[in-house]
Amino acid sequence: MTAADVASRPAGSTDRTGPVDELVFTAWSSVSPYGMEAAAYAEGIRGAASALADLDPEAFPGPYQQGALVPDFTAAGALGKKGTRTMDRVTALAVSTFGSLLDACGPALVERPESVALVLGTGSGSVQSIMDFTRDSLTGDRPHLVDPARFPNTVMNRAAGQSAIWHGVKGPNTTVAGGWLTGLLVLGYAGRLYRGGHCERVLCGVAEEYSEQRAWLEWHAADGDARIPLGEGGAAWLLESADAARAAGRTPLARLRGTRFRAYHRPAEAADALTRCVRALLDEAGADPADVRLVVPLGTDGEEDAVREALPAGQEPEWIHCRPLLGDTSAAATGFQTVALLALAAGGGLPAGQLALVTGIDRDGTVGCALLSG
Repeated sequence: MTAADVASRPAGSTDRTGPVDELVFTAWSSVSPYGMEAAAYAEGIRGAASALADLDPEAFPGPYQQGALVPDFTAAGALGKKGTRTMDRVTALAVSTFGSLLDACGPALVERPESVALVLGTGSGSVQSIMDFTRDSLTGDRPHLVDPARFPNTVMNRAAGQSAIWHGVKGPNTTVAGGWLTGLLVLGYAGRLYRGGHCERVLCGVAEEYSEQRAWLEWHAADGDARIPLGEGGAAWLLESADAARAAGRTPLARLRGTRFRAYHRPAEAADALTRCVRALLDEAGADPADVRLVVPLGTDGEEDAVREALPAGQEPEWIHCRPLLGDTSAAATGFQTVALLALAAGGGLPAGQLALVTGIDRDGTVGCALLSG
């Protein structure tokens, strides 16, 4: 490697000329309808406790009568008054979730901030901010007489950028949007960032807010029978090499064995696409399907049968269902599924050698899965 090669690499990049060490999950956090702490989420998922509750129609107008909201959450309440006057809800959820993750890891994690990447999955950013800003430009005395301090909230990467600024993370900063599969796409992107030598560690996360505007969009996007209550919140986790984890004194909770995605054209083809996707991922990872003991599905029609088709006949893994407990968390869904696995791993639920899958079928024509192992 020449001096020119070194100079052309991004700040904080790492020489990957040798074998790439495996990526492991070493910490996670959640701001969820169960509460602000990861322990509350773990307890809720392990106990299969529903977080859905009736919504006050005056405080939360819209077509849904129930929802799963983070209790009493406000930006100022979670982060303090300084710097939060114009912060929208999804940004506050993201900043809070990453803050909890960094608190769990300790300040040493960002001693070299340029070596830490941050990847956040979201829907459209804050739908409420976008629509409110657009409405103000149409209803005000003049179109340009809008509050400029609120314009950044209309940009999709606002939450990711603000999270990095707030916590002093200076490595690559990426926003990923991909419907229900966003959390899986975050995993795939984070792996590529690391393998490409752009960072040493990756803070991964997802965030979604509840708002009247999002509620109406989801209501019209879903068929009548598929209209389930909405949820919100944030989930985050740390990905780093096994060597880096050992050096930092962190115990791996699970290994990331890979992600895989596939497209389908018609709804009737979705289940077969997922079966092929799971088979391809297991084959690519050199994993024995008989070792799959745990599956966390998104919860769409035909999904569980599709996964069973990829496993040996008669094999029935344990299923962890998040959607019935949290509602439809949209872009945060597969992220919440991922930390559900990590919560079980932290409690001894993912023994060494056993495999676990996170799966999903998106209504827009894609399927995806991630493979984790103990």
